[in-house]
Amino acid sequence: MVFVRLKNLREDHDLSQSDIAKYLNISQRTYSYYETGGRDIPIQILIKLADYYNTSIDYLVNRTNSK
Repeated sequence: MVFVRLKNLREDHDLSQSDIAKYLNISQRTYSYYETGGRDIPIQILIKLADYYNTSIDYLVNRTNSK
């Protein structure tokens, strides 16, 4: 699954993949795989991203359009 919303949220906040990777304490390459669907995103990472962007996990994974 490609996580377009992760990319959109990151870009809306004028952040690079490296910025988010540092926040998550992972490599930029790993984060890139998450955005492009190359790797499944662990639930702990989804929780941190949802908290960071003040949104729900359901929004991040396209289960709802409501932030």
